[in-house]
Amino acid sequence: MHPFGNEKPLNALGQPAMPAPAASQATPPFLSSGPVVGFGASGASRTTAPFSSSGAFPNPGAQGAPQAMAPPLSSRPITGLETSGYTSPPQGRFNGLTRPPQPSYPVQDPNSFQQSLAPRFPPTSQSPYPLRSPPFGAPSVGPPLGPPPAQVPVVPMGPPPQISSPSPPRVSMAPPVLDSSVPAPTAVLHSPLPGNPNAPPLVNMPHQQFPAGRPVSMPAPQTFSAPNAPPYASPFNAHQGGYVPPPPPVGATLGFNSMGQTQYPSTGPPLEGTLQGLIEDFQSLSVASTPGTLDHGIDPKLLARPLEGDNEPTSILETYPLNCHPRYLRLTTHAIPSSQSLLARWHLPLGVVVHPLAEAPDGEEVPVVNFGPAGVIRCRRCRTYVNPYVSFTDAGRKWRCNLCSLLNDVPGEYFCALDATGRRCDMDQRPELCQGSVEIIAPTEYMVRPPMPPLYFFLIDVSVTAVRSGLLEVVSKTIKSCLNELPGYPRTQIGFITFDSTLHFYSLKSSSSQPQMMVVADLEDIFLPMPDDLLVNLSDSRSVVDTLLDSLPSMFQDNANVESAFGPALKAAFMVTGKLGGKLIVFQSTLPSLGVGRLRLRGEDLRVYGTDKEHSLQTPEDPFYKQMAAEFTKCQIAVDIFNFSDKYSDIASLGTLAKYTGGQVYYYPSFHASIHEEKLKHDLARDLTRETAWEAVMRIRCGKGVRFTTYHGHFMLRSTDLLALPAVDCDKAFAMQLALEETLITTQTAYFQVALLYTSSSGERRIRVLTTAVPVVTDLGDMYRQADTGAIVSVMSRLAIENTLSTKLEDARQLLQLKIVKSLREYRNLYVVQHRLAGRLIYPESLKFLALYVLSLCKTLALRGGYADASLDERCAAGYSMMILPIGRLLRLLYPSLIRVDEILLKASHKSDEVLERLPLTTESLDSRGLYIYDNGFDFVIWFGRMLFPDIVTSILGVDFSTFPDLSRAALFERDNEISRKFTKILMKLRAEDLSSYQLCHMVRQGEQPRESSLFLSNLVEDQTASTSGYRDWILRLFRQTQQSS
Repeated sequence: MHPFGNEKPLNALGQPAMPAPAASQATPPFLSSGPVVGFGASGASRTTAPFSSSGAFPNPGAQGAPQAMAPPLSSRPITGLETSGYTSPPQGRFNGLTRPPQPSYPVQDPNSFQQSLAPRFPPTSQSPYPLRSPPFGAPSVGPPLGPPPAQVPVVPMGPPPQISSPSPPRVSMAPPVLDSSVPAPTAVLHSPLPGNPNAPPLVNMPHQQFPAGRPVSMPAPQTFSAPNAPPYASPFNAHQGGYVPPPPPVGATLGFNSMGQTQYPSTGPPLEGTLQGLIEDFQSLSVASTPGTLDHGIDPKLLARPLEGDNEPTSILETYPLNCHPRYLRLTTHAIPSSQSLLARWHLPLGVVVHPLAEAPDGEEVPVVNFGPAGVIRCRRCRTYVNPYVSFTDAGRKWRCNLCSLLNDVPGEYFCALDATGRRCDMDQRPELCQGSVEIIAPTEYMVRPPMPPLYFFLIDVSVTAVRSGLLEVVSKTIKSCLNELPGYPRTQIGFITFDSTLHFYSLKSSSSQPQMMVVADLEDIFLPMPDDLLVNLSDSRSVVDTLLDSLPSMFQDNANVESAFGPALKAAFMVTGKLGGKLIVFQSTLPSLGVGRLRLRGEDLRVYGTDKEHSLQTPEDPFYKQMAAEFTKCQIAVDIFNFSDKYSDIASLGTLAKYTGGQVYYYPSFHASIHEEKLKHDLARDLTRETAWEAVMRIRCGKGVRFTTYHGHFMLRSTDLLALPAVDCDKAFAMQLALEETLITTQTAYFQVALLYTSSSGERRIRVLTTAVPVVTDLGDMYRQADTGAIVSVMSRLAIENTLSTKLEDARQLLQLKIVKSLREYRNLYVVQHRLAGRLIYPESLKFLALYVLSLCKTLALRGGYADASLDERCAAGYSMMILPIGRLLRLLYPSLIRVDEILLKASHKSDEVLERLPLTTESLDSRGLYIYDNGFDFVIWFGRMLFPDIVTSILGVDFSTFPDLSRAALFERDNEISRKFTKILMKLRAEDLSSYQLCHMVRQGEQPRESSLFLSNLVEDQTASTSGYRDWILRLFRQTQQSS
């Protein structure tokens, strides 16, 4: 049966139509995905080989002569082609293919076109038979410059690298069997691939009958032609859109292999014209046996390290330029799986990390939109806000929702005609239609009540611990210094309560010359004396407030009370602020001991550690605080906790106030004003003066077939998908996990939209809308290529911390390791059937740092060791902090900076913009003659080598090691010498990189134990400690487990 029916064939790309050979022709197993600008004439045979470049070839080969292609070693485009005549190639040496070379074939009459299954190259003196013109993606390239090498037949080994831009699902198929009666096929031009409008048209050939297709996740089958046969260019595209993961090379060298690098076997013909390797689309790490032993070894220099910090995945904006910036919203993979079965093979979290009020990228501002009389334009079914991905129809009178596909009417005030392409004529003037992030002015129907003024209420512990440590004095001075910068002036409200064993209320009436203190000793029946004067307008009562803050330290300087009535004080603060909402800032230095909410010492029973009950130590003991958090949230009150206790204060229970109200936990163990003053002043000032969104709720919507299942961060979940946030700011991020609702998603794009409704400090009700689009894919390789390590680690850290509340620490760490192993094993299975992967740990380029980040996560205070290896308060405080950290700060905490500065200090001149080189976090990076700074975003650890030049020590510290061996009591400040000034500038530069926190300096000398181990050596995450693995051993463990069958 004729495969093409009775259609008359046309000449393809200007070539003469010739009868096809009688025998089936050998076809290469793939076509290149790179665009081809020109084709040579078809009157000569052409030998093509796989290569790493996917760029365009501007110059075609010369016509009338066969072209040989040398294996390029670079991924850059080929810019010139040469021609050369073929001679009869010598018999090739067998170099490890699946079958040995075939014997040479007798010379045949070229005019007969009767050839065997493996035809030979014709002599140059004969008229070569015509080949079909190569379809799109089969480039024609010439030999390298210089004398032509000996011709060795090229054997195609597999598909070349594919583009990573999103495209429709592909259909993989085996090469067809050609019939001798089939005439030359007709070339069909197709439009460029979606997402790449500038790409040249594709050239496809008419359909033929194909064998049964293979699963999309299975590597493409290899087809080998005879050694002396020039393969025909296949008339079929290798894929019909979508990603095709190229396999790794046969006989590739061990160690790291960059993407697009062509590898060759160690034996065989010379490099010119030799067997073409396959292109690696992944990174690999050699795991070889150590000479003389059976143990595996890894070169530490080849280990991947994120020395450049977090890189925002801005590449998605090249494909979807209308998306919001990734610093607002990042997915764990910017490729949504199309089926449940594909998602089950992903093994890593599928989710989103939202940072709604992140600082705008440099040079950008979030535009403000006011719809005016038209009202906010939303879908009437799914309530999606109008965004750049909606489409307008019916001459602009209707618009189609991109999430639910419903047609909505366009209000008359919002109407605009469409141009010839179907776009609104005013699209470029409408930020909501051309930008993925906008702020919409909300009308009155978005208000439950009139916008409330910003309110700051302070609850201050004045017990003996707070007074003697200097806490009360530092807090009073800092609050006073920030009064002029509090948001919302002149509407800002303020109030104070202090407490020890009794409650102290302060009347701040503007008509008074000084504040009036009222003491309530009854902790069982709380009441408010003079309730109208406890909360005042700051601008009206400014002088009274200043007087109170100046007198607070002296009022309680002789206080010897050791008790804490924190629970009753909390209820009193709620009674004062409940009608307005706002922010409650708590300063607590003693374990609550009186009245409701009193707590007891926990964790003294060592028999609990390591058992199934140890997680109970990290859960709240008294439900009072969670109940109060629910009441605060209902009244739009956020709670921030500043804890300063040098003893156990049950952060696990107190932190729930911040967790469920959108607040934050600050922890200062063993606080003393002489050490921690600068850090407390910075943290408190930022908490009070940063721009804050009040009375907020947040919802994230997604398209058909996708839904959100779990939410992680500090908030109260008001309904199944509505997050209540009494206050939210630029330092808080949230994570959500995704699931597929349907077995198969049929759309090619998935959409997500975040909507944050809030009241600004100026009293304006606004809606921040963030919209992003990602492709829906059918191949697991696409998900790996588009994976975002930062988002994955952020979601995994939140899940691990929440797991510690219901299981043992060891189980939480094992679950992290299991996810990594399953993911790497699944990725390895994509290539293991077809290629030699023995002795190598392979992983996608996008996830090369994931193993190290997970190892570091297991070594953080929140997850390390057993519960006895860190104090309960430190562990809980670290967990609360990590639950709200944006991705950049979290990655900096997991893999901090280690910088050597002594060489910079000794230079004659120091440029302020000089790049500070980051070093691997291992003792091998340390030199006893050096000075190093360890920076995790929260603390500085300054490590002085034992043999450091004495002048540096004296210049920075003002003392000598011999006379001042204990650096814990040394003071660090700028001194009057050049080295000290340079050192101070370096510290200031590091602090300026992230203003959300202030790094407290800890100085330690080499060999100073136990401070060196606890402050510095235990934080070098690549080294092995008593209870944790080092980076090298961790990689070996992952490698062994990925080799095991699942």
